[in-house]
Amino acid sequence: MTSRRDFYEQRAPQRVREADRHYHTLLNRHFAFLIPPGQRVLELGCGLGDTLAAVKPARGVGVDFSPAMVELAKTRHPQLEFRVAEALDFTSAEPFDYIILSELVNDLPDVQAVLERVRALAHPKTRLVLNFFNQLWKPVLSLAESCGWKAPTLQQNWLSAGDMRNLLHLAGWEVVKQDTRITWPLATPLVDRACNRWLGPLFPNLSLAVFIVARPRPAVPPDRHYTCSVVIPARNEAGNIEAAVLRTPELGKGTEIIFIEGHSKDNTWEEIQRVAAKYPQRNIKILKQQSKGKGGACREAFAAATGDILMILDADLTMPPEELPKFYEVARSGAADFVNGVRLVYPMEQEAMRFLNMIGNHFFSHAFSWILGQRIKDTLCGTKVLFRQDYELIAANRGYFGEFDPFGDFDLLFGAAKLNLRILDLPIRYKARTYGDTNIERWKHGLLLLRMTAFAARRMKFIR
Repeated sequence: MTSRRDFYEQRAPQRVREADRHYHTLLNRHFAFLIPPGQRVLELGCGLGDTLAAVKPARGVGVDFSPAMVELAKTRHPQLEFRVAEALDFTSAEPFDYIILSELVNDLPDVQAVLERVRALAHPKTRLVLNFFNQLWKPVLSLAESCGWKAPTLQQNWLSAGDMRNLLHLAGWEVVKQDTRITWPLATPLVDRACNRWLGPLFPNLSLAVFIVARPRPAVPPDRHYTCSVVIPARNEAGNIEAAVLRTPELGKGTEIIFIEGHSKDNTWEEIQRVAAKYPQRNIKILKQQSKGKGGACREAFAAATGDILMILDADLTMPPEELPKFYEVARSGAADFVNGVRLVYPMEQEAMRFLNMIGNHFFSHAFSWILGQRIKDTLCGTKVLFRQDYELIAANRGYFGEFDPFGDFDLLFGAAKLNLRILDLPIRYKARTYGDTNIERWKHGLLLLRMTAFAARRMKFIR
């Protein structure tokens, strides 16, 4: 290990010049995309500290085993803290929100040991963000190094994405999402923008850098429980209101039912008032929607909710309320940060979903799985469950996407993916509606969904 330290000590003066290369600019830009500003961030193997500075941490700590590198980092970024230590030896009394390992796994003698060590520096919501080289680039990088176009290195680890996922699993981490970036690492007018922004996402296996975001594998005590808020947006659903109350079970430490009535043409509002008065033993809250669309209704109801866990239940009851305990258990156990209902696994009742709607749902599931970097089989199932503290972060960062979604599903999915929440699909048995007509207009809303898909791709995939 001493020889590796000596190598980097001698290379420290050259690293200042090499840090201006376009590859490092692209690398730091993507870390800034993955990590929200204002977090407590630790970077192991920080080098000059430029990546740590790029993510704009509220508190940033950089660690490197080279004293010369650390001194340069302190000069370049005096607002951050830098320490000299081996990755395996670094200790801290405080946990961090994000831990960065930028290309460090390429250089470690024991990757698994370091991944296990950083678990001690994490809290349950910590995200580990790392990147490493795509194996396909090995001959290209070897040639570039021999020509002096790339900084020289000692013998490297060449890990596949499968290798890294396996090592993370062995070390007690769970992969949240995976992405690839940087198809053209040189600053070339027009070419690098076209390759990195547009072609790279379409041909991910050709990119140089593989990024993985992981979270500590949860270990939640079996007796830990939470309060719940079940939000039921209701527009022209008078015939389903009482059934919604009767069929919604008590969950965890208590269940709050929030009806929000959305400009109905029938007597839905009067029925909500009647049912709330009839069942005083249930914790029922009633609201009249001020905004438009289901998305607006959910945002208004979430703002009024008091439960630890937020749930959306469509008032048509096509997702049986009796299945809500399954969603609660997935969230309570820590298996996911965000539970997404899926209607496309089990057989459906006749008339539950029209054929063209089924085709559209399959298309959007593939599109969004690619865009968000996590498997999303059904984007439009109305039942979605997440912790209120995570929703508050989504709401606080909503400016990145804007309030463009009238349905509410995409607002939550986009926000959860941007904040690196673990999204998990939960299959349900989808039933035919027994009262009223759907509020979905197939062609009008289908075109709107295509626009939102294109918008999400620009904001999540085809980024600078």
